[in-house]
Amino acid sequence: MTNPSVLLIGDVMLDVVVQPTAPLASTSDTPANVKLSRGGSAANIAVAMAMANCQVRYLGAVGDDTAGRLFINEMERVNAQTHLQVVDRPTGVVVALVGADGQRSMLTDRGANPLLSDSFVAAQMGVDFDHLHISGYTLLDQLTRPLAQKALARARDRGRSVSIDVCSVGPLLSVGVSTFLGAASGATHLFANEEEALALSGAADAEEALAFLVNQFSEVVITRGGAGAISRCGDEVVTSSSQSHDVVDTTGAGDAATGGYLAARLKGSSMATALDVAMETAAGVVRGLGARG
Repeated sequence: MTNPSVLLIGDVMLDVVVQPTAPLASTSDTPANVKLSRGGSAANIAVAMAMANCQVRYLGAVGDDTAGRLFINEMERVNAQTHLQVVDRPTGVVVALVGADGQRSMLTDRGANPLLSDSFVAAQMGVDFDHLHISGYTLLDQLTRPLAQKALARARDRGRSVSIDVCSVGPLLSVGVSTFLGAASGATHLFANEEEALALSGAADAEEALAFLVNQFSEVVITRGGAGAISRCGDEVVTSSSQSHDVVDTTGAGDAATGGYLAARLKGSSMATALDVAMETAAGVVRGLGARG
């Protein structure tokens, strides 16, 4: 496919990325670099795919507020179409605290996101598409898990491929591995970082995790931070080295890798080429603060 049409279901978030430049002063001010921008794991993937010339349509729930309008404006800026259900709750917000090593911890208020309805998603799925991506956060929330499962089933009934990314190991362990894998049943592609993959599989390393997960999903990609990434489809296993040398902030790097990989694969590239594209796309993000890099 030259310009594949991709439908994505995921969170609408406002990202507040904070990088302290001095030790935290618990009762006073701490100087910091702060960046405010559009967030959302699946939205990061959507942007990467739109920039790779995929036709992107994004579904989610949003509040009637400044954060929601900022999200829409930033998505439109990269030609990613948004079809958002406006609900009576503020748009979601995540505060990412970035350490000196570029790793981050996230404080999350999902806001409007759990109010996304199945009827809204079903109506939007009436338009044709080549591939569906569902954010793991949609599966991890008990309120939106049923609509995610129904969307997956609709796509599979129409013969479309479906990808899912795990998103976050904390909520995964809270919900339970069996619940997540059951909800994701029928998806063709799974994306996870190494920590998430080991949690899902109970394996000791990424290769063993791939061997376990490929029994449920046709194609599995595991990102490994500075160690690069590894993917498997059937008996074919491919690895790629990290291209991230100057790491400022890892926020959104895994999402960018997923978007780059999916775009390349949908256009007909080999796994090896797609994995190299994924690493290149992620490298562009970690060089700056926030998911936009």
